[in-house]
Amino acid sequence: MTATVTTTESSTSHPLAALTPDEIRAATAIVRSDPRFTDTWRFAYVGLEEPLKASVRDFSPGDPVDRLVRMQIVVGPEVHVLEMVVSVTTGDVRSFVEVEGMRPGLLFEESLIAILALKEHPGWQAAMRRRGIEDLDSIQIDPWPAGSFDVAHEEGRRICRCLCYLREKPDDNGYARPIEGVIGFVDMARGEVLEIVDTGVVPLPPENGSYYPEDQGPLRSDLKPLEIVQPDGPSYEVDGNLVRWQRWSLRVTMDPVEGLVIHDVGYEDEGRVRSIIYRAAVSEMVVPYGDPGPMHGWKNAFDAGEWGLGRMVNSLTLGCDCLGVIHYFDAVFTTEQGKPYTIPNAICLHEEDYGILWKHSDPRSGRTEVRRSRRLVVSSIATVGNYEYGFFWYFYLDGSIQFEVKMTGILSTMAVAPGDKPRFANMIAPQLAAPFHQHLFNMRLDMEVDGPDNAVYEMDALPIPPGPDNPWSNAFESVATLLRTEQEAKRVIDPARSRCWKVVNNTSINRLGEPVAYKLVPGSTPTLLAAEDSSVGRRAGFTTRNLWVTPFAADERRAGGDYPNQHAGGDGLPLWTQRDRPIVDEDIVLWHTFGATHIPRPEDWPVMPVEYTGFSLVPVGFFPRNPALDVPPSPEAPCHSP
Repeated sequence: MTATVTTTESSTSHPLAALTPDEIRAATAIVRSDPRFTDTWRFAYVGLEEPLKASVRDFSPGDPVDRLVRMQIVVGPEVHVLEMVVSVTTGDVRSFVEVEGMRPGLLFEESLIAILALKEHPGWQAAMRRRGIEDLDSIQIDPWPAGSFDVAHEEGRRICRCLCYLREKPDDNGYARPIEGVIGFVDMARGEVLEIVDTGVVPLPPENGSYYPEDQGPLRSDLKPLEIVQPDGPSYEVDGNLVRWQRWSLRVTMDPVEGLVIHDVGYEDEGRVRSIIYRAAVSEMVVPYGDPGPMHGWKNAFDAGEWGLGRMVNSLTLGCDCLGVIHYFDAVFTTEQGKPYTIPNAICLHEEDYGILWKHSDPRSGRTEVRRSRRLVVSSIATVGNYEYGFFWYFYLDGSIQFEVKMTGILSTMAVAPGDKPRFANMIAPQLAAPFHQHLFNMRLDMEVDGPDNAVYEMDALPIPPGPDNPWSNAFESVATLLRTEQEAKRVIDPARSRCWKVVNNTSINRLGEPVAYKLVPGSTPTLLAAEDSSVGRRAGFTTRNLWVTPFAADERRAGGDYPNQHAGGDGLPLWTQRDRPIVDEDIVLWHTFGATHIPRPEDWPVMPVEYTGFSLVPVGFFPRNPALDVPPSPEAPCHSP
């Protein structure tokens, strides 16, 4: 196995280059120079304030770049956030806004404060001893976002709910032995335990749930080595955060909240680069649980807005997370104290074989033509508590794009008394169950199909009623419905109609007289099973539809709003789309909700095999013919001989 390992600090040679450590130091220094600054201020978010689209489109190498940094700052234990935008080019503050009543995502420092406060609380210690647990250092405490349930503890505070698990050894699987019945409410900012809820003692499950190789008995011995070798090197080129591969070009960055971000996706066609996507990233995701009991009914974690998919990103390992000839990108983030730090190998770039691209065997000529498919892979993996999420962008030789989420890790568990069988969970091991839940993602797709002004059609395959036009009762047609306003564009899938959505550019006409287009093809696309007027339904309104379409607005970035933590709900897409703005021949954004409804099974324990979800973007009349006809035959392949 060979590898090309590069950890690149992107330069500021382009407006969309990733932030550098020096830029972060400069930005936080500007904040510290503010006379209002105190040592209690914490940097909850530091990211690139992206420039206006026009300035990016008009940029030429060598042009000056005004580098702006956006920050969310917590100034103390109150529910109060400062939003600042500073220029590290000129050293001045461009924007300073005080936001009352909002909470950023959970801070790492405050999570640790909550854990320590709970461990020192006599009521919590007594609850552990009622369960026969004397070694309090053996207890794993997981702070969870508390949600919004009109609980008195929520008012004016940043709180979490803490769940507990027993680890008799440091490397035990804590989720194998949940300490059922105990929840700790903690004011994270003040380190104050507000309440210990004890619903009753449930015996600890008996098994340790190890997934380590030394505990699995004889390991398979018949897996032979699989080597991926590219003796001439990979086919891609990397310049800073710009990637070129075959006809594709794109930029790759990492945001603290959204995680992996793809910018400026284009495809070279007859000597010019044609735009497809301006920006794409996971805008939000939520994991609502379906058990209504007091221990688990409140669980609905917003893993982007409440934790941060970028902040949780893994440092990837060759041969494990990525296989082949790899280029790695580092991610540079900011501590809550305002210092830059680097996650090495946060983004993996490689190419891989993907089977047959196209093939035909002509029995008359005796000639067979077949081409191998290959795809460029851009990926990252985040660990959010017990779950891992792998985010994979695939770019194909035929102009297609695919996004895939790979879900793995460990189930969130509950202890069950001997002989009991839960209604809203499945047993996965003796006295251990996992509640039913969903993983719902929302992808923000700032489309730019051959230019910024696009429109969206809903495409349905509809049968024709029997009659003169359908004498064989077999006919069906493709029906296109133009989505004219935001309210019309609140849509759900319909597999019976093979429903998809086509993004067209009415000013770019192909040789057949039709507007060029890309279609969004849904994959696994459930919607929220909780009621729309439930707590999670109000807070995650974006999950009630599979498609939303809005006109571009720079401040509309998160489907659930900028501050979902303890928010009462109604923000984000449900709020913005009330204006019912026009979306025909406009600079538009597609918001696609997709995911999985997880009914746990024993095979998901003690660590879950990967489950997949995602969608595709496929050209429709964007090219005059199959754009992969120029892919050469495989060398020395007899199947191409006449």
